[in-house]
Amino acid sequence: MPNRTRTRTPSRPAPTPSAAPAPGRLRGPLPILAAAVLWGTTGTASSLAPAGAPPAVLGAAALVLGGLLLFLSSRDARALPGACTRGERRLLALGTVAVVGYPLTFYPAVTRTGVAVSTVIALGSAPVFTGFLGWIAGRQLPGTRWAVATAAAVLGCAVLVLGPGLTGAGAPVDLLGVLLAALSGLSYAAYSLIGGALIARGHASGGVMGAMFGAAAVLVLPVLVFGGGPWLVSLRGAAVVLHLAVITTFLAYRLFGHGLRRTTAQTATTLTLAEPAVAALLGVAVLGERLPAVSWSGLGILAAGLAFLAFG
Repeated sequence: MPNRTRTRTPSRPAPTPSAAPAPGRLRGPLPILAAAVLWGTTGTASSLAPAGAPPAVLGAAALVLGGLLLFLSSRDARALPGACTRGERRLLALGTVAVVGYPLTFYPAVTRTGVAVSTVIALGSAPVFTGFLGWIAGRQLPGTRWAVATAAAVLGCAVLVLGPGLTGAGAPVDLLGVLLAALSGLSYAAYSLIGGALIARGHASGGVMGAMFGAAAVLVLPVLVFGGGPWLVSLRGAAVVLHLAVITTFLAYRLFGHGLRRTTAQTATTLTLAEPAVAALLGVAVLGERLPAVSWSGLGILAAGLAFLAFG
């Protein structure tokens, strides 16, 4: 931490998007979009898991292994609690609870109301929750550009994911499932905001993500211990868990934390709406799925909204 008692030359402020040169303005959005691309492989990888693998336990296994990798690979993560103030430690604990809350609410939501509806509600509500929570925390509301881009991205995401159901008999919507999906969006918004706030205070992004996800890994370990089965030690099951842990948790959240150094949490949660687009394209290319024309139009709207937000 810089010594604030000096009266000589002041320490340099942390770089901000507005102060960076033009090429540097993409250093925030691009890592966030790269993380969203990695998250988009989750559905395809999960579909290759052995039959009988509970989705909640699969998510817990990925969080346990990926969270421990984030924690053990960062010296800053191990030193962060001691370097934080009392208020920052409370924020860190709250962020850990939010990280745990996401899989514990999202996977039951998927079971009750389906992947499509749960994905749209969770990811679509996260930018709204982020903007609202940031406003409550005393920060300014996001600008018009963010609002327009987010509205377009959420609309495109909804049309893309719900398109197949709109052209045929859709799955019934369960009210409790909708509530759980919204809570998962709130959890995602909360730990994104908290992570961004701690990084903005000068803490290393790898340390912040490693501390939150490492502690969350310990908290969800009982779910893995009591819910695991023989599928977990099979070659196929282990390969899927390794992909989810290393690619969609460890690498993705390293990129996400790096992007939060130069991007607000409000913008970051909107940019991660690219995740269902990647998942849909992988479903077409890898799993042989087919998208109706309405879904392709939703993909175009989503892409336009994200491009407008990231590149202006």
